[in-house]
Amino acid sequence: MKFTLSWLKEHLDTEASLDAIVEGLTRVGLEVEGVEDAAEKLGAFRIARILTAAPHPQADKLQVLSVDAGDGGEPLQIVCGAPNARAGLVGVLGRPGDYVPGIDVTLKVAAIRGVESRGMMCSMRELELSDAHDGIIELPADAPVGAVYADWAGLSDPVIDVAITPNRQDCMGVRGIARDLAAAGLGTLKPLNLPTIAGQGECPIEIATLDPEGCPAFFGRAVRGVVNGDSPEWLAKRLIAVGQRPISALVDITNYVMLDHGRPLHVYDLAKLSGPLVARKATPGEEVLALNGKVYTLDETMTVIADANGPDDIGGIMGGEKTGVTAATTDVLIECAYFTPEAIARTGQKLGLTSDARARFERGVDPQFLEAGLAIATRLVIDLCGGTPSAVVQAGTPPSGTKALRYDPALTEKIAGLAVEPDRQRTILSALGFGIDAVWNVSVPSWRRDVDGPADLVEEVVRIIGIDNIPSTPLPRGEGVARPTATQAQKVERRARRTAAARGLNEAVTWSFISEAEAKPFGGGAWTLANPISEDLKVMRPSLLPGLVAAARRNADRGAGSIRLFEVGRRYLADGEGLTLGLLLAGDRTPRDWRSGKAQAFDAFDAKAEAVAMLGAVGAPVDRLQLFETVSSGVYHPGRSGSLRLGPKTVLAEFGELHPSVARAFDIDGTVVAAEIFLDAVPVKRASSDHMREAYAPPALQAVRRDFAFLVSADRAADELLRAVRGADKAAITEARLFDLFQGQGVGEGEKSVAIEVVLQPSEKSFTDADLQAISEKIVAAAAKLGARLRG
Repeated sequence: MKFTLSWLKEHLDTEASLDAIVEGLTRVGLEVEGVEDAAEKLGAFRIARILTAAPHPQADKLQVLSVDAGDGGEPLQIVCGAPNARAGLVGVLGRPGDYVPGIDVTLKVAAIRGVESRGMMCSMRELELSDAHDGIIELPADAPVGAVYADWAGLSDPVIDVAITPNRQDCMGVRGIARDLAAAGLGTLKPLNLPTIAGQGECPIEIATLDPEGCPAFFGRAVRGVVNGDSPEWLAKRLIAVGQRPISALVDITNYVMLDHGRPLHVYDLAKLSGPLVARKATPGEEVLALNGKVYTLDETMTVIADANGPDDIGGIMGGEKTGVTAATTDVLIECAYFTPEAIARTGQKLGLTSDARARFERGVDPQFLEAGLAIATRLVIDLCGGTPSAVVQAGTPPSGTKALRYDPALTEKIAGLAVEPDRQRTILSALGFGIDAVWNVSVPSWRRDVDGPADLVEEVVRIIGIDNIPSTPLPRGEGVARPTATQAQKVERRARRTAAARGLNEAVTWSFISEAEAKPFGGGAWTLANPISEDLKVMRPSLLPGLVAAARRNADRGAGSIRLFEVGRRYLADGEGLTLGLLLAGDRTPRDWRSGKAQAFDAFDAKAEAVAMLGAVGAPVDRLQLFETVSSGVYHPGRSGSLRLGPKTVLAEFGELHPSVARAFDIDGTVVAAEIFLDAVPVKRASSDHMREAYAPPALQAVRRDFAFLVSADRAADELLRAVRGADKAAITEARLFDLFQGQGVGEGEKSVAIEVVLQPSEKSFTDADLQAISEKIVAAAAKLGARLRG
């Protein structure tokens, strides 16, 4: 729903700024999708007149125009393909350097089929004013050539675009939106001036409704002696601003009333009607040529407005061409009917036909606004087109649309948790149109079809007060509602899955059943199905890696350059099943860059880093992990794999590069690294509050870093040395990290140099030189127990 700020102020007496109005709309539940400032977007486009139009020498559908830009200079030569381009037409000109928003193009001088073009004449769609693109914009002949189009067209008035939810049919018109803003304290709703128009003589055509289910009420009146010309400037500009294309005064009046009050209407050329005009059910197979130029075949469930010659339009959705008004029309019949929302929705869905009228009728227009809507439209027709009105014909009876509710002001706090004074609630509801007596009997206005009970009244009060004012209060746990029952294993699984996804791995879900051939590289399957549905699904997987490798191959075959997969599931072994997180990395770890010209592949250290991160996330004591080069599974490459353990027997993870024979068995090329984290082996914390993160308490004193380089036997694992250093003084040493490994000149044969950075953190006071010396001696002594000595 679009409307301009000045249009809104015709109904709302306010001094509020545009920003305040936009904020207020969203606050009361009318979400603002955007505010268009056409003055800024279209400020470069000028009104121009086509002086001459000649055929293009090289293209039948193009013309070469001579255009007066109104700047006193020479006429511009422009190549144009619009079918309505002609000499004398006044339109909108874009010159070289202007940005055309509808086609995302900045204009420049160009040759089109060998003829130079110095700009373009623009259509409505090219300027994003509507979807119309059947020709260039045609302005009145007296439009000032050379003037800024946005200023002349009134487009400098901000256009507000509001998303209307299906339950707020009352806000499908500008007045309904103004009513909400007035209730929210952003102004005062101006009184609605309903004209009283006395008819002169009876309506010359009989009006009736024979379909009380689909059209319970059909009001109308004739106006004779009208002149259907162009709309006045104020009306045309207002429609253009909200994306409507002005057609003629009579048609524009119906569109204006629809947008202004949410009340669709239709005008018929009285001379084209034959016999009574009735609302009835369609006869199966009847056809209507609608105003959109398409023919629709109807069935017996659809409501039509018909005369003696058959259906004239699809009731409540779209008019028909055969009785539509034209420039030659002199007598009209104005129709203002009520169509039931359910019937409109069914018809629109069957025909696949949408329109502004349908959008309003299927939500439910105000059933008590027929007489008022007809009076407003009649006044506009007389004022803009002249003519003499007949008496009003009222066929059928519209539903009252009103309800009576009993309301208790205490419900706002009971239901919504927001205490609002009763007097404030009465003021809000009254401003929204609700009638309230002294004992809180509430009458619902006819335009609020969505209000059915007291809870809806609470919603009205709360949204005007502001939903953001509702205090955040946890709901009490009801009697019989179970406490959280997730087991520690389930919590570990959730944390592992979230951590893997957060680290950029894509989750895969593969079969728990695999073939014997896929299980063989992983030691075969301990669980074999006696009656499998397929030979490819015969063995319960002993590892998650077969499924991940197969998934990686499928991705690689389809051009995936970097594959990062994980899966959380169970592996099935002879002694039972175990919860496992499997991960696989294949392809390129980094893209090619300018330094090496090559992409970097994944290696075993990438798999180890992921495994350590996963273990840390699920609560494993990663500072006590031991790295072993041996792995129980034969699927990894010797020397390029390892296991992470707590002690020599508790294996928490295995990782490494897949053995080439395994990669060949699965027909996958390149380096593939993988890891399995055995979540069932992670020690379970017994503390009941392990779900809470410890409060961050940064140390008050600055840490000290010291580097140590040790010479140690080449077959001694660096991890052993690191653990020995960490244990030298557990109170002072917070971290020990390997940062250099060297073998070669200066290092004895059979030895290696291992450099370790140690972080020392004082607690109560800073370290003295003596303290640091004592800690260093402890570190050297701990390393010496492994045969390591300081490198000279």
